[in-house]
This record gives sequence, structure tokens and C-alpha cells, in this order.
Amino acid sequence: MTTLDRFRARMKAHPMALDATLASAVLVAMVAGSFVDPRGANGVTWGLRTPDWPSLVLMALAAAALVFRRRTPLAVLAVTGGLSLVEAVTGDPRAPVAMAAVIALYTVAATTDRHTTWRVGLLTMSVLTGAAMLAGPLPWYAQENLGIFAWTGMAAAGGDAVRSRRAVVEAIRERAERAERTREEEARRRVAEERLRIARDLHDVVAHHIALVNVQAGVAAHVMDKRPDQAKEALAHVREASRSALNELRATVGLLRQSGDPEAPTEPAPGLDRLDELVGTFRAAGLHVEVARTDEGTRLPAAVDLAAYRVIQEALTNVQKHGGQGAKAEVSVVRVGPSIEISVLDDGTGDPASSDGGGHGLLGMRERVTAVSGTLTTGPRYGGGFRVHAILPVKTRTGPQEDSA
Repeated sequence: MTTLDRFRARMKAHPMALDATLASAVLVAMVAGSFVDPRGANGVTWGLRTPDWPSLVLMALAAAALVFRRRTPLAVLAVTGGLSLVEAVTGDPRAPVAMAAVIALYTVAATTDRHTTWRVGLLTMSVLTGAAMLAGPLPWYAQENLGIFAWTGMAAAGGDAVRSRRAVVEAIRERAERAERTREEEARRRVAEERLRIARDLHDVVAHHIALVNVQAGVAAHVMDKRPDQAKEALAHVREASRSALNELRATVGLLRQSGDPEAPTEPAPGLDRLDELVGTFRAAGLHVEVARTDEGTRLPAAVDLAAYRVIQEALTNVQKHGGQGAKAEVSVVRVGPSIEISVLDDGTGDPASSDGGGHGLLGMRERVTAVSGTLTTGPRYGGGFRVHAILPVKTRTGPQEDSA
């Protein structure tokens, strides 16, 4: 922050001090102007004169009134206008006391409504100019009389323009704040809807695991007498699967699912084993998609598998919607240590974050990835296009440690 900026900030924080500084500057200008004589014996010339002491008193009183111009602008205008009227009628040579009335009229126009500005402005212009022309010591057509009319008119017009600009800026700021609040509320609503959708998907996964538990329990009961070792193995799978399902249901569905929802279908939720089918639907729609996978033999927990599938689905949907004509996408699924990395790259011209209502689809992907303790990064690519990169854990904290790689 520069010295000038600090001075402005300090003055805005102390408006009375700012008005006192302005009043002092106006007083100096009025006193300096009172020593200048624009009239001479041979036409308009410039010379020096000595103002009368009543004029000096009027200038001092008018400047002192300007200190209170923000608190009571109409009263200050009345005081400065009255002092200017006295000087216009009695001053010879005349001192520029009207300068204070011009500042006061500007303040009234900048702080009140347009109707008040028109009424007060016309009254001030008419009274000061009329008194100077009709009762002043100078001829009615003197330039000083016309100057009073011009300066008061410009003060009223300038103050009204400043007030109108402030009103426009305030309206723009208010609309921006309201739009920001609306956008935040919309984002929260979208996040809530996405969480509900996640809850329904997890319900599908849990229901599927419970069905598998039922099958394994039936197998264990069938071979209990003849093959006890196989029965014990089946019961161990039942215990692990049921514990995983119950933990996921308690940790996620219990927090996110709302009461009164209809029963969700019990078919298994989609995962990376259906990636070829998913890509095929986009290819059939005209999107060129290339797939590269190095995750052979990796089995993912159901929630992670579903999150990976949904991330790819949403990313390709964004390419289809916002990538533009002829956009191409690349999907890669790579096993890296204890994680699996999902990348979706495209060379399109659109930006999902700015084209899809503020990036609510990206918010949904982030919610899914965060729900399984993963990380998601998105953003434009160098040279054009968009990049979605998700890192998902192969083993969840609550799920079974499934990994045959």
C-alpha cells in the first residue's frame, strides 16, 4: 500500500477530519481569491485588492460550516447559501463566499435523492443568481453573476451523477453478493443430492454383499457335515463380507440417506469390470475414447470400485457435453502400489467448471472420491483440454483386504 493509499484509508476512517481538511482548503482558496481583482479601468485585467473584514468573517464562517457537511448537509447548505447571499448583495469588491455554497450543494446532491436535488438545486441557483443580478453592486450581466449560476448548476449535476454512480455500484455489489449466496446454496444442494445418490449406490453394494453372504451361508450349511474345512472357509468369507457391509452401511448410509426414500434396486452396483460397456456407450454416441489399463488382477472394495466407475462416467459425460466437436478422450486405470489411479484426459475446448453451473459435476466426483478416502484433482491441460485424476485406495479401512495382485 502506497503512502497515498494509506492517507486515503485514514481519511475515510475519520470523515470529520477529512471534512475539516476540505474546509481549510476551501478557506485558503476563498481568501486567495478575495485578493484578486479581475476588473480594471481599461477592460478585464488582473490586479490585487484588499478584501473588507466583513468578507473575511463571512468566508471563515462559511468554511467552518463545511466541517459538518456530512452530518447535516441541508443545514450547511442553508448557512453557506445565506452567507453567500449576504456577500453577493453587500460585497464590493465581492469575495468568493459562494464557493462554500457550491461545495455544500454538491454534498446535498450526492447524499440525497434526485427529487430533493432538483428542488434544492434550482432554489439555490435562482436565489443566489437572482440576488446577485438584481441587488448586487455589479451589472446584472456581469461575468461573476453568471459564474454563480454556472458553478451552482455544475455542483448539483456533479453531485447527482456521483450519487447515481454509487447507487449503480451498490446495486451491482448487491446482485453479486446475492448471486454468490445463490451459487453457494445451489452447490450445497447439489452436494446433498450427490450424497444421497452415493447413499443409494452404497445401498446397492451392501444389498449385493448380503445376497452373497446368504449364498455362502447356504453353502456352509450344505457341506457342514461332509466337508467341514470348506464350510469353515465359507463362514470366514461370510464373516468378512458381513462386517464390511455393516461398517459401510453404518458409516455412510446412516449419515447420508434421508428418511422416506423408496427402496433401491438390489442389483450389483457397476464397477470397473463394466468399463468396456460404459466406454462403448460413449463411442456409440460419437465420442472417440481410448482406454489403457494396467490393473489386471486387482480386486477393489465395492465402494472404491463404484467410485472409480462413477468418476470415469462423469468425466466422459463432461467431455461429451463440453468438449466440443471432434473431442477425444483418454482413460487410464493404473495400479500404483496401494492405490489405483484413474485419469481421464481430453483435448476439447470446453471447461466443465465454467460450463456446468459452476462445476457441480466436479463437486459430485470430489464427494465420491473423498467418501472412500481418496483424492481428486481436476483442471485445464496445458495446450487445451481438461484433466481429471483420481487416486483411490485399493484397501479401505472398513472393508475386507482384497488384493490378489
